[in-house]
Amino acid sequence: MNPILTVSKLLIQRGAQTILNRINWEVKPGENWVILGPNGSGKTSLLSALTGYLTPSDGEINLLGESFGQTDWRDLRTMVGLVSSSILQRMPNDDTPLETVVSGKYAMIDYWGKISGADKREARRILREIDAEQLESRPWLYLSQGERQRVLIGRALMAHPKLLILDEPCSGLDPVAREHFLDFIEQLGRKPDAPAIILVTHHVEEIRPLFSHVLLLSKGGVTAQGPIKSSLTSASLTEAFGFPIRLKRKKQQYRLKV
Repeated sequence: MNPILTVSKLLIQRGAQTILNRINWEVKPGENWVILGPNGSGKTSLLSALTGYLTPSDGEINLLGESFGQTDWRDLRTMVGLVSSSILQRMPNDDTPLETVVSGKYAMIDYWGKISGADKREARRILREIDAEQLESRPWLYLSQGERQRVLIGRALMAHPKLLILDEPCSGLDPVAREHFLDFIEQLGRKPDAPAIILVTHHVEEIRPLFSHVLLLSKGGVTAQGPIKSSLTSASLTEAFGFPIRLKRKKQQYRLKV
């Protein structure tokens, strides 16, 4: 099967600074990835390049069979669901979850078009799927952080993406809300028609059994990548973070000690 995403020798430089240094990475169907790394490792820049918001200095990105620079990336964005704090902060306070979910079909924020009956029915189906149908008419301003994250995932699912990127989705959640949200992601990713999921996080505690592979970044380069069981180790984390780290795995959950 063709890869969903292929990154080849990706170089991102700004002035004299090298942000990503010849990254190679591939996501195949059936794989769900975690991207880990310290602050400044290049995680955000990698996501920005994948979604067309940051132009690479060199290298190639092939997404869903299309190559960056040869395809209108604005059209391709509708096939990639993105949940990030940058989107979270830009949602209008008076938008309802129904309107927010519909906007995902058109990759727009503050959707101004008239909502069709078909879009409304599909958005309501997705709200039921993410257990948020009771929030349909509640303004964004009055949603909790966890509710907002669920709605943004619903927004991403509205376009039936092949790839879903979750950029630190648990940021700002209290411990209980975080566990409920991660349980929701686990259930979502187990569905037969689920997109491939990429989770960007600082915390190994957020890695659930759903995730099969890890990309570990440090100082713009790859420290380790591949199946989690062989690539996520005390040694690879110690190298990435530049400090002695001991990784523990118990009942399919990870913990680390610095």
